[in-house]
Amino acid sequence: MGTSSYLAFLTALSVFTALFAIIYQAYLASNDLKTLTVILQNLKNLEHQYAVHRPRVAIGYGSCSDLYVKAVNFLNFTDNLEHLLRQKTFAVDDINTEDDFLQSFAYYFQRGAAAERFTVNRELFQNLVKLAKKSSSAEPRWALGGNAPVIGSRLAAEGAEVLLGAKMSSKLKSHLKADITLTGSLITDDDIHLILEYKTGDEWGSLRTPRANRYILHNDHHNPYLSSLDEFEQGLQGFNPHLFVVSGLQMMDNYVYEPGVRENLLKKVSNQMQAQSTDALVHFEMASFVELELLQLLLRHVVPYSDSIGMNEQELDNLRHVLETGKISLVADCNPRVAQSLDQARAVIRILNEDYFRHHVTNPKRRMLSRIHLHTLAFQAILVVGGSKWNHTKNAAAKASLTAHRHVCASQIVNPDAAYRLLDDSFASSLQDGSTRIPFTEHDPVSCWNETIITNEPSHRLDVEICVAPVLICKVAKQTAGAGDNISGAGLILQI
Repeated sequence: MGTSSYLAFLTALSVFTALFAIIYQAYLASNDLKTLTVILQNLKNLEHQYAVHRPRVAIGYGSCSDLYVKAVNFLNFTDNLEHLLRQKTFAVDDINTEDDFLQSFAYYFQRGAAAERFTVNRELFQNLVKLAKKSSSAEPRWALGGNAPVIGSRLAAEGAEVLLGAKMSSKLKSHLKADITLTGSLITDDDIHLILEYKTGDEWGSLRTPRANRYILHNDHHNPYLSSLDEFEQGLQGFNPHLFVVSGLQMMDNYVYEPGVRENLLKKVSNQMQAQSTDALVHFEMASFVELELLQLLLRHVVPYSDSIGMNEQELDNLRHVLETGKISLVADCNPRVAQSLDQARAVIRILNEDYFRHHVTNPKRRMLSRIHLHTLAFQAILVVGGSKWNHTKNAAAKASLTAHRHVCASQIVNPDAAYRLLDDSFASSLQDGSTRIPFTEHDPVSCWNETIITNEPSHRLDVEICVAPVLICKVAKQTAGAGDNISGAGLILQI
């Protein structure tokens, strides 16, 4: 074979190989789309299997006005920043200066971890807000914020009658749905949260984020004092909720109080929780905490009176770490394996219920932790203790999954073309040797099973149902802040 013939052969082979690769990739993409379409339809079937019968939900505390910006556009990177970021690789959580803020953002951004931090420097915060409002490239936009209003809005949209414990301006109140009753008085100046959002693969200088997420900075003055507490107490009279939701307590994190003030506020929260009927369910929505003392206060005054806890993978790891070691965990794997997350959830539900078994006789107001809802990028996991009042766990996991996609894509339509799946075709139920491998099928996409968790309290064990649903992840994230609140609200509405 001559040289020219040989080159022609190689060229033809290269063209054929490239063409084959294109066709094969198209074939795989077509199969993926078909699979996602089947998964979507079956998730929808589960979501709509049971009707919602207008439950009454009371939820506190607080509200804010959220200012969203595109993080990498807002925080213009310079050579000076590169030098600054090399100085520290650990989290800066006492934010007093602009350098502190940038180093804190960098720490969580490069790990794709959600964070919510308080700055004591009001001038710094106000300057950042002014810059954000003027930055056209960062595409600033305003929205109703705060865990309680966002969860309440989701629950109201799904058919609940909602009593909201919050104070807000008349302008912010205009964004509330008609089915939400505001108990707090009107104020002139809403607390503002500056929300820096970023997408998977965004680059900031030499840093690249592995997943879409958000960093929140605030300088709240109303929310750390739970200013709506007393008026919420009055509104609760005669409301008789089916569900009582506690949220927004992370606004007390790293805030400087006079001695005893914060604990007294949490005691008031605890009293409201304990005052609820035994027929009512109580849910605590976790958040990003960095102050050990506050978490210890929550474990003393809030968690023991909760039937349910909702959290993401960072918050689950932090809570488990505090329970097992007495220390804070600032950041965790942003895309954990199912087995790892379930082991952490088992540890949390076991440890907290061991405490319940030891003390509920002397303190009958304590509640068994009978539900954990974990929301991650790739999956939703709900653990429910057998014999509890929580209903339709499988359906709730499906609804939570679909809500995750709808919120992040900012669309009520779930388009398989705009989604992808990270959950494998099977997954281990635990990291322990000999654990069961759970198969995944698109025709029955929410995997549920029963198991027993052995506690260290004699004669006490926990029979639990565990359901894991895949998330149809939004390819192009439009919004990540508020995702957890919407997901938690959607999961709760089908279980009460």
